[in-house]
Amino acid sequence: MPTGLLAAALSYALWGLFPLYFHQVSEVPAFEIVLHRSVWSLVFVLGLLAVMRRWAWVADVLRQPRTLLIFAASALLLSTNWVVYVWAVNNGRVMEASLGYFINPLVNVVLGMVFLHEKLRPPQRWALAVAAAGVAWLTWTAGVPPWIALALAFSFGLYGLLRKTAPLGALEGLALETALLAPLAIPALAWLSSHGGTLSHASPATWGWLLFAGPLTAVPLLMFAYGARRVTMATLGLLQYLAPTIQFGLAVWVFHEPLRPERLVGFVLIWIALVLYSAESLWRLRQASPAPA
Repeated sequence: MPTGLLAAALSYALWGLFPLYFHQVSEVPAFEIVLHRSVWSLVFVLGLLAVMRRWAWVADVLRQPRTLLIFAASALLLSTNWVVYVWAVNNGRVMEASLGYFINPLVNVVLGMVFLHEKLRPPQRWALAVAAAGVAWLTWTAGVPPWIALALAFSFGLYGLLRKTAPLGALEGLALETALLAPLAIPALAWLSSHGGTLSHASPATWGWLLFAGPLTAVPLLMFAYGARRVTMATLGLLQYLAPTIQFGLAVWVFHEPLRPERLVGFVLIWIALVLYSAESLWRLRQASPAPA
C-alpha cells in the first residue's frame, strides 16, 4: 500500500476513536480542552523538531508573509473544528458529529472542483444531489439545520484543502499552526488556571489525560498532512468515511444516543450518496491501475 494512502487511512481511523478520549475528560469545558490540545501539541512537535534538528525552514517562513497567512487561516479552521467537535462529544451529540464527517467527503469533491479545477463527473453530481437531499431532510425534521455537522464538514474540508496546497511538510506545518495559536492559547490557559479553571482542582488522572492530548492530537494530524499531499482530493474523500463510521458505531452502541426513524432517513440518504461516490471512485481507480503482467 502506498505510504500516503496508509497514513491518511490511519489518521481517519484514529479520529474515529476520539470520542472515547473526550469521554475521559468530559468534565473539562470544550474550550479549555482545545487550549490544552494546542499547547501540548506545540510542545510535542517542538520536541520532535529538536530531536530531528529541523529548524532551517523557520527563517525562510518568517520572510514569507503569504505562507504565514495560509497557516494562520489553517490554524483558525483547525481550532474551530476542534471546539465544535469537542463540544458536540461532551454534550452527547456524537451522532451529529459523525454526520459532519459523513458529509465531508462530498464537501472535498466540491472544494476540489472549485479550487483545484478537478472535474466533477456525473456520478459525483448525483451523489452530491442525494447528500443535499439528506441534509435538507434532516433540517426539515429537526426544524433547524444540522449546524454541528455542517460546521465540522466545511471547516475540516477547507483545512484539508489548505494543507494539500501548503508549501511546508507535515511536521513543520503543524509546528507553525500550533505556534501561531500559542500567543492566544498559552495566556488563556494561564488565566483559566488562576481563575478556577479545571487545572486548579484537577486530579492526577485528568492531568495525565490532558497532557496526552498533545501526541494524541499531533500524530493523526501529521499522518493526515503527510497523506493529503500524496493523494488526490477524491481519494481523501473516499477514505474520509472511516472516521464517521466508527463514530456512528460508538454513538449507537457505546454512548447509547437515540436514533429516531425520521433521523435515520437522512443518514440513509447520505450513505446512499457515499455509496454512489465510492463505487464510482473505486471504478476509476481500477480503470487507472496498470494491468498485471
